[in-house]
Amino acid sequence: MPETIEDFCVSRADLRQTSWLESEVPVLEPDQLLLEIDCFALTANNITYAVAGERMSYWNFFPTEAGLGRVPVWGFANVVESAHSEVAVGERVYGYFPMSSHLVILAGRVKDRSLIDASGHRSKLPGVYNQYLRVTDDPTHEPSGEAMQMLFRPLFMTSFILDDFLTDNERFGADNVILTSASSKTSLGLAFLLHANLDCQVIGLTSQSNRNFVEALGCYHTVLSYEQIGTLARSPSVIVDMAGNGGVLAAVHDHLDEALRYSCLVGATHWEARHGSQGMAGPKPELFFAPTHIQKRNEDWGPGGVEARFSDAWERFTSVVGDWITIRNVMGRNGVEKTYAQMLNGQVSPDIGYILSVRET
Repeated sequence: MPETIEDFCVSRADLRQTSWLESEVPVLEPDQLLLEIDCFALTANNITYAVAGERMSYWNFFPTEAGLGRVPVWGFANVVESAHSEVAVGERVYGYFPMSSHLVILAGRVKDRSLIDASGHRSKLPGVYNQYLRVTDDPTHEPSGEAMQMLFRPLFMTSFILDDFLTDNERFGADNVILTSASSKTSLGLAFLLHANLDCQVIGLTSQSNRNFVEALGCYHTVLSYEQIGTLARSPSVIVDMAGNGGVLAAVHDHLDEALRYSCLVGATHWEARHGSQGMAGPKPELFFAPTHIQKRNEDWGPGGVEARFSDAWERFTSVVGDWITIRNVMGRNGVEKTYAQMLNGQVSPDIGYILSVRET
């Protein structure tokens, strides 16, 4: 059994300030589980969680000392101690974790393939983040596919729901869908899905340094650098903003003006440039929160409806995404700190997928 739990923390006031906190492993209460976090993905999406930590309550999932936050990530963990009669030591689960060595959860709604963390502090948070998949006895689980699952599955769910949202609204009458931060994983997933619509042109905006990578994927009809925004055709368009760069968003709005039919805010890959969009032309940008649309579709499609449709799309996506990304495994505290800093500063290549672990080996 571990003697301590190691937590990677960031300052809520300055995301560049990081620290490690150590605490004793608590004595488990009834139905609690001690999970050893084996590995997790770190992507620009996790930076978005940190940037929106206060506004979207992401800091509330894994409370820590005042002024600090534990950045949420998606990964796999093993049960190393169990006080629940239906969950065995040695089980492996997939879900939402902090960047830590261990996590204690209160197992609730225990089913053959899933359970939730029923801890009181998570009861009012979106349920999609509280579910853990039990993969040990799942015949569809493939250990070789864990890296892609960590890197893409949560983001592809957002892509899937965005695609459905745009389709449900008939793309607001637009012919073009413009995606900022076109190399980001959520943009790649959405572009992949949108590209199947023969009546929709998918336009990716990216940095000049990432342009060759994005063009080679084949899921955008047109790829432009941010410096080329002024060349966008003034035809009916929707923008889905993954970058969160106020200057970029304002440039698209001001160029397209009335031709821009809808402006959707999703991510914050350019988190330090998220201001500066006040007073721009065109429609007021609207924040998209995937869990809200998932809840709507759960009501529309009934039990299992979202999962079935998503699984079909995920299978098609995973058949191609493996050719786009090289996996890089990073172990230990120093590696976690360094990779987080690189991700925060935008110093990572879009063709590298980072899988991290707090443990050294």
